Amino acid sequence: MSAPIEISAQLLAYINSQRVARLATADAGAKPSLVPVCFVFHGGLFYIALDDKPKAVPPTRLKRVRNILANPNVALLLDSYYEDWTRLAYVLVNGTATLEQPGSEAHTSAIVSLREKYPQYREMAIEQQPVIAITPVSVRHWKGGQADEQSDTPPDRRELDFASLARGRHVVRRFLPTEVPRPLVEQTLEAARWAPSPHGMQPWRFVVITRPDLKRKLAEAMSVEWRRNLEMDGESRDVVDDRLRKSYNRLLHTPVLVIPCLCMVGMHDYPDPARAAAEEIMAIQSLGAAVQNMLLSAYSLGLDTGWMCAPLFCPGVVREVLDLDPNLSPHALIQLGYAAQDPPRRPHRPISDLVVRYD
Repeated sequence: MSAPIEISAQLLAYINSQRVARLATADAGAKPSLVPVCFVFHGGLFYIALDDKPKAVPPTRLKRVRNILANPNVALLLDSYYEDWTRLAYVLVNGTATLEQPGSEAHTSAIVSLREKYPQYREMAIEQQPVIAITPVSVRHWKGGQADEQSDTPPDRRELDFASLARGRHVVRRFLPTEVPRPLVEQTLEAARWAPSPHGMQPWRFVVITRPDLKRKLAEAMSVEWRRNLEMDGESRDVVDDRLRKSYNRLLHTPVLVIPCLCMVGMHDYPDPARAAAEEIMAIQSLGAAVQNMLLSAYSLGLDTGWMCAPLFCPGVVREVLDLDPNLSPHALIQLGYAAQDPPRRPHRPISDLVVRYD
């Protein structure tokens, strides 16, 4: 089997964002077969499960499996279609395929990765079947009339309906060291601008950080307060050091950090504590809506995000490091970039648990 080829960070970001591909195989007589598949890219190889969705034959008797055993040369197509044809794009992978059998290290790792990407697989016994493993031999990309063996400008959007957009967006903690184009950052902030707000005052402001030196300065200053908070919880020194290291690295190795800040300037100034508190809560709810708009917009543009609440525990530190106006109260750190891995998703409660009354 050929050694896996190198795939650029930009192409990897696009590959990881795709949910479905087309697998082309051929039998010994070169008769082709094409089928849509779910896949994951892991460790330099593409893996495809033989799942238990309804089929006419056992998984190991599928046409694609019989073809691979007879002829290991395959192709995998990942494509994006838009009515605006200047945005048409695809990634075409030519490679050799094998079957990884249950019990092997590669099989076990592939099953874990497939279940991380597709929650549906967590309820299927896919670990009992072989998985298709494709080693890329060549990767070709085409976008907007430009073709290259390895392009640095892959498709930058996920064309999803809203339900798929809402379900697909999730927290990412590790990002590729790939620069995020400023226009994409500005589009995410533009979406935040249209969130509902009390009295139409838009009581939020955003700080965008891309400079490595400023990220490091912020992480170092915040780590002092992080350590104090963790030690208050009675955590051991090793646990505290490990959590601080992970949080520190998250800030340093994220291409773009966006800090949403609450701004009460212009909001109603009530003399009584009850209404004053309600006014601030309204503003905080609005800030959350603005952040959610930003997260969904980023995901639709092919970006991934993480949400850290650390500034809530040390707003003064963040204000001082960034020299912010005293009227700005930092509430979160939003990570923005291209995912280096697709982490496992925590289970979400069914709607029957969330709706407590429907009359």
